Formats: sequence, structure tokens, C-alpha cells
Amino acid sequence: MSSTEGSVSIIPITDVSTTDHPTGYWKRVWQRLLTDRVTLGALAVLLAIIAGAIFAPWLAPYDPYTGGVITRLKAVGTVGHLLGTDETGRDMLSRLLYGGRTSLVSGVAPVLFALLVGGTLGVTAGFNGGFINSAIMRITDIFFAFPSILLAVVIVGLLGAGLTNTILSLTIVFIPQIIRISESVTTQVRSLDFVEAARASGANGFSIVRFHILPNVLGPILVYSTSLISISIILAAGLSFLGLGVTPPTPEWGLMLNALRPAIYVDLMLAAMPGAMIFITSVCFNLIADGLRTAMDIRIRIRG
Repeated sequence: MSSTEGSVSIIPITDVSTTDHPTGYWKRVWQRLLTDRVTLGALAVLLAIIAGAIFAPWLAPYDPYTGGVITRLKAVGTVGHLLGTDETGRDMLSRLLYGGRTSLVSGVAPVLFALLVGGTLGVTAGFNGGFINSAIMRITDIFFAFPSILLAVVIVGLLGAGLTNTILSLTIVFIPQIIRISESVTTQVRSLDFVEAARASGANGFSIVRFHILPNVLGPILVYSTSLISISIILAAGLSFLGLGVTPPTPEWGLMLNALRPAIYVDLMLAAMPGAMIFITSVCFNLIADGLRTAMDIRIRIRG
């Protein structure tokens, strides 16, 4: 049995006819992912970007904060500066590697925090229903009255620029979205026969949520959350581009893109590299989310 909320597949694990145990279902999901070359390719590229960010102190050839007037705006391929230098003479390769740290943190952290808070509230609203559901969902609807980027700009404008405030503002933006999807899938799973059977057997609410609800709703919620990471990276870069996010001289792709705008007339490739990193990373997260969504759809057979 399966149903769909938006673009997220809702697959009750304990109600899947192809397996008698949740581990069998997740094994099939893993097998499908291993046959999806697009998802595996996107994962490989993303892991390379993450590795570059983690090991930046060892991979970066120069200090990302040190530059010089003599070395400013060196072209891509310059001896000693493989990807050239920025407007103050700092090595672009080093800046991009270190910038990946900030951009990935500002993209992933808000989604993780929103998943924890929004997922808890959404499951609570969907499982209990009634007044609790109405109270949580009506408050959630208030946030949907504002576009995501506008809400993030307003919150950061009130709190001030900085990485911490950027993460906080984006977390507030994503919590209502995760609440809505969590409430939706939980409401659907709550009405299924195996949940009613658990109620009839005398199981308490906590046990039902832990052993019957969560195994069935975590998958769709995680898939949706993965797709939000790409949006979070773009929004965080956009805030930095506007001067509302990370402050100079911290390496961050959005901030670098803004600083290199005048260089577009000198070296287009040099100016486009931070934007290319934002684009590639966002696309990778989107492809991985699409691959997970497809792999979790029990109606699609594994192609050998």
C-alpha cells in the first residue's frame, strides 16, 4: 500500500507485500540505490566536495586569508595558483576549499535542526490530531504566508549578520515545511490497519509511535529534508551575497561570488567559480534526493 503527499512517496514498511520485515524493505532500497548510476555519480561528486572541505587545511596550498596586491586577479592556470587569485590576491583554490566548509555547514545545519524540531512537532500533530494538531498546524500556516527568502532576510536583518544567525534564520524558515510534510505522512500512516491493530492490542502511544509510526514516516521525511539542503545552500549563499550572511574575510561561496563581481570583466571563469560550486553542490543534493525517492517507491522494480 502506498500513497503520495506532494512529491514524497509514503510507503508503510510494515504493510509492504514484498517483505515481512522492515529490514527487508530497506535492503531493497539499498539495492536500488546501487543500480542508480546518476545517484551514485552525484554522491561521488558530493563526497569529493565534502572531503575537500574537511581536509582543506592539508589540501589548500596557501592561507585562504593571505593575499597581496601583486598577485591579485591572476588567471586560472597561473603557475603556483591553479585556479587563479581573487580581488585581493588570495589563492582561489584555497578559498574554495575553505569556503566549502562554511557553505556546507550553513546549508546542512539548518535542515538538521529543522528536521529535529519540525519532525517532532509534525509527528506529534499527526499522531494526536484534534486540538494539538489544529494548534500546531495553524501556527505553521502563519509562516507560509511569507516567501522563504523574504522571511530569512527579515530574521537575519533583525538578528544581524553572521554564520550563527544565518543558520538560525534558515532553521526557522524550514521548520514549518518539515512540520507540514511530517504531519501529512503521520496522519496517513496513523489510519492504517497495523496501527489500529497495535492500539487494539493495548500498546501505549509512545510504543506505537516508536515501533509503528516512526519506521514508516522517517523515510519520506528524510527524503524531503535532503531536497531542502540544496535550497538551504542557495539561500545561505544568497544572504552572504547580499551582505546579510557570513561576514568578510571568511571564505564562503556566496560572499566570494559577490566580491568577484567586478572581476567578471577581467576573467569570467575566475568570477564564476564560486557560483559553479554552489550550483554543483545543490544539484548533487537534488539528484540524491530524487534517487532516494525513486528507490523508496515500492512500485518500481529493480532492474538487473
